[in-house]
Amino acid sequence: MARLPRLIIPAQPHHLVQRGNNNDTVFRDADDHLFFLGWLRTAARQYKVAVHAFALLPSQIQLLVTPSDETGLGQMMQWIGRHYVPYFNQKYGRSGTLWNGRYKTALIDADQYLMSCSRYIESEAVRLGLVGQAGDYPWSSYAHHVGAKPDGLITDHAKYWALGNTPFQREAAYLELSSYGLSSKERLAIEETVLRGWPLGSEHFKTELQAKAKRQVLPAKRGRPFKVKPAEVDSTAESE
Repeated sequence: MARLPRLIIPAQPHHLVQRGNNNDTVFRDADDHLFFLGWLRTAARQYKVAVHAFALLPSQIQLLVTPSDETGLGQMMQWIGRHYVPYFNQKYGRSGTLWNGRYKTALIDADQYLMSCSRYIESEAVRLGLVGQAGDYPWSSYAHHVGAKPDGLITDHAKYWALGNTPFQREAAYLELSSYGLSSKERLAIEETVLRGWPLGSEHFKTELQAKAKRQVLPAKRGRPFKVKPAEVDSTAESE
């Protein structure tokens, strides 16, 4: 099924994934991570994109972000690319593209999936076998959310704030949530939607989103439409 054209909705959370070309490594040492995070922090502020969660993995980046307008997210990613790619190529004596095409995005239903998507992003290092637990990976927003290391890059979403009335309550609640992990159904839904560019949420969310966007945001159904509805065929057969 074909991937839909990218859709950006202001004030709506988006899950973003960008992979290295041929899944090549895009972060080789601590400085690479630090330079990228510095440019991400600058670009997010410049283009008014709120970053709620992130993970910089060896061959990819994953972000949970809310842009304030339709163009800011694309401008942010372009700005980072113009800085990070030349830095990386010069440092490692390479040339050419670093990324595997354009980044992929999925609009997120905050009520249903924002916290799950945040936990998914921060648990990827564990799933990939890089560390034994999320707290051991230094290049994600997990430490911020559980209160181990506050990060000025992160703008906490309202759904995170709703976890408790104090920072301690929110951090403890997030730690408990993360300890449960994600179901295979949740993980598959998050992975499939961002891969294909579909919105992630309830049917009501998707219907409202399509009306707001005034364009198709859902995958088209397979097959040709019936020339005669099945019910009509049945009634015709019964009359004979």
